[in-house]
Amino acid sequence: MVIAAPNGARRGKVDHAALPISIAEIATEAALCQQAGAAVLHLHVRDSNGAHSLDAGLYRAATQAITEAAPGMLVQITTEAAGVFGLKAQIACVEAVRPEAVSVAWREFTPEGNPTARRFYDWAASEGIHVQHILYSVEDIARFNAFGMQGQSVLLVLGEYAGAEARADELPAYLEALGDVRDWAVCAFGRAEHAVVNAAMAAGGHARVGFENNLWLADGRLAAGTHELVAQIKNDVLSAADVCALWRLEHG
Repeated sequence: MVIAAPNGARRGKVDHAALPISIAEIATEAALCQQAGAAVLHLHVRDSNGAHSLDAGLYRAATQAITEAAPGMLVQITTEAAGVFGLKAQIACVEAVRPEAVSVAWREFTPEGNPTARRFYDWAASEGIHVQHILYSVEDIARFNAFGMQGQSVLLVLGEYAGAEARADELPAYLEALGDVRDWAVCAFGRAEHAVVNAAMAAGGHARVGFENNLWLADGRLAAGTHELVAQIKNDVLSAADVCALWRLEHG
């Protein structure tokens, strides 16, 4: 499975002129990523000032635009706080949008001591919304396992935005800690993104690549867009129908 993450919550045009901000730009990049092999679009939307947003209307409009530009592509929205949003706003966004899929950071929802977060997980399951749990560290994985989250989907994050870049040799520690999950994918901050996701795929995992985490091709050149990062992946990749089967979705 290849998930394309073309913008994220923090980068802007100053980082790369082709980073998609508007809904039209995101939809155009989604189509290119689909053509390059991505089955899923990891969606962030921006407000009129270009800032990270969890506005349900923007998410619905962007999802519709992606569906028109890239028919069949799965759309996964994010609840990322980005230092701006709290749990109430994150949950309200998902309840209003009712997406097919959503990514949720375990350390932001902290369900161990938070009944509101636990109710959200139960609600999402009842609505048939696929939740991918974002785990940023071995410690996050340990908390996730201790809470009894077997059979779930996870995204392992290596490296940090504007911090330490990911390295492929960090992955074994994550996998050693990982319990029995339905599926796992990796995203990696920095120029080693391609090496890290290749290592993940070789170990049976999936890949999330894109300008949210990295702007550079494996050969050191600046990528023209997230679609070029997707196109570097030469493995046999899952179709959207394959991902729907894996995630138990009835994709419309």
